[in-house]
This record gives sequence, C-alpha cells and structure tokens, in this order.
Amino acid sequence: MENQFEKTEKNGRAHFPVGKILTYALLTLWAVIVLFPFYWMLLTSVKSYSAYNSEYIPKLYTLAPTLENYKEAFTAVPLARYFANTVIFAVITTALMVIVTVLAAFAFARLKFRGRDLAFTLFLALMMIPNELVVITNYVTITNLELRNTFAGLILPSVTSVFYIYLLKENFAQVPDQLYYAAKVDGTSDFRYLRRVMIPICKPTIVTITILKVIECWNSYVWPRLITDDENYFLVSNGIQEIRENGFGRENIPAMMAAVVVISVPLIILFLLFRKKIMEGVSRGGTKG
Repeated sequence: MENQFEKTEKNGRAHFPVGKILTYALLTLWAVIVLFPFYWMLLTSVKSYSAYNSEYIPKLYTLAPTLENYKEAFTAVPLARYFANTVIFAVITTALMVIVTVLAAFAFARLKFRGRDLAFTLFLALMMIPNELVVITNYVTITNLELRNTFAGLILPSVTSVFYIYLLKENFAQVPDQLYYAAKVDGTSDFRYLRRVMIPICKPTIVTITILKVIECWNSYVWPRLITDDENYFLVSNGIQEIRENGFGRENIPAMMAAVVVISVPLIILFLLFRKKIMEGVSRGGTKG
C-alpha cells in the first residue's frame, strides 16, 4: 500500500511539469494573439506612407522607422482639441458619477426606509433594458432641452450607472452594522459616517469604478457621435471618423494608426498603473461577508 502511494506520488510529480509547460505555452500563445494587433498598430504607425504602400506582403518589421505620421496626426486635424474635449468630458462625468454612485449605494446599503428593497429591485431591472432604447430616450430628452452640441448634453446621460451602484452597494453592505450603530450613538450624522468610515474602508472599489468610468468615457463613441455634429465638441473616439474623412484620407493608413496609438496610449498607461486596484476592487465588491 505504501509503495503504491509512493508510485502514484512520483507519477504525479512526473506529469506536473508537462501540464505546467502546456499551460504556459497556451498562455503565451494567447498573449501573442491578444497583443499582436497592438504591435501591428504601432509598427504601421512608424512606417512611411510610401514604404507601407510598396509592401505587397506586409512585413513584421521596418528598417526605417519615422515619426512623421505622428506629426501629421496633430497637424492635419485638431487632435489636441479632441484630447482636451475628452479630458473635460471624462473628468466632469466621472466626478459626478462617483458622487451619485456613492450616495445611492449608501442609501440602499445602510439607510432604512419603506420600499427600499422594492426600489432597489426595480432599479436593478433597468439593467435589462437594451442600451439602444436608452439612447433613443436620452436623445429625445437632450434634443428637447436644446442641449445638442454642448458639454451638458454629452455629460448628463452618463452621470449614473446601475452596475456601479450595485457593485458599491454590495461593498458597503460588507461593513459591519455595529460600526454604524456605534457612530449613531456618538451622534454622528449619516453623511459624516459615510465620509469618515464607509468611503475609507471601501476606497478600493471606489477607485475601481472611477478608473472604469474614465475608460468608458474615453472610449465612448455612439452617444457623442449622435449628440454632436460640431467639431468643437468632438471627442477622440468620434474624432477618428473626422480624421479619416477630412484629415489625411482613407488611404493614409500609417497616419491613421499613429492617431490611434496616440489615443490609445493614455488608457493603456492608466490600466497598467491601476490594474491591481481594479482587480482588488472588483473582488471586494463581489465577495459577501
């Protein structure tokens, strides 16, 4: 019996490296598949227009990289203005969304009022409504308010999120009730308790939804494209179409890729800097108890 156990253990050790090698090989292959489009985008952006068009078979390298495409990306169209508009849109929208989300999540998680559970259930039911219907309703509302081609029209429909409220509400619910009751005994107001206790404890989740909202705003395309036709309010996402149509043309792919690289780099840096915070916040928000 003992010899059989030792034999099984040795066999297990013998097969373990093979499984580990196979796992790393598959992960490496998947990483190459995922990262190759980014490599191709960066490579194309440093190729000259003539070199790119002369390649009958695309090459995976270039011996004469150039930054001329990046210069053209900023001079052919007002890309800097698109960046400024996007920063304004992302910062204001995210700030308002965080305020609304924190207050709503605190109300659903800690305050006691009649119909709270029913209201929260109906609130979650909004996630079942297709986004297309929401876009149509928002478009009609913003148009009737004469807010097209304004930052207010861009920002207002994006200042709340059912999912982020749900995520933060679940995180708030993990904070022990005893802390709240002790604070009330000491005469602490609900707002002060939220500011001094709940927010510091749940900071990772708040940071997470903040970062995710910034990324969402930066990538927003349908709504800005629908509600704005004035170039002064274009964001980087829908500015790409303007670059393609009225900038350096559909054929100048290297210059287009340079513009896409410039637009993508801030999000990549943001994710790399805060990826641990994002993972920590999502895991805390999804764990009960």
